[in-house]
Amino acid sequence: MAYCPSCGESVRDDQDVCLSCGAELKEKKVVYGESGSYVGWGILSFLLPLAGLILFLVWKDSKPKGAKICGTWALIGFVINLIVFSSL
Repeated sequence: MAYCPSCGESVRDDQDVCLSCGAELKEKKVVYGESGSYVGWGILSFLLPLAGLILFLVWKDSKPKGAKICGTWALIGFVINLIVFSSL
């Protein structure tokens, strides 16, 4: 059983707001990676594939969407660099 930190009234575990006093019971979590905020990191990963690999490894657990974008663009950038420089 859980209790409201403001008024002490008993609350259910799945409640977001206390029905007695209106206090918020759960902290709001910040969501990363919404609405294309990783575009710049994707461009950096394409231009510098090593940076993209590092970002992928650092973010793979905490920011999986950003990690996937950076890893994908790093791989694409690496392959294109390999094709361009092997033909010279």
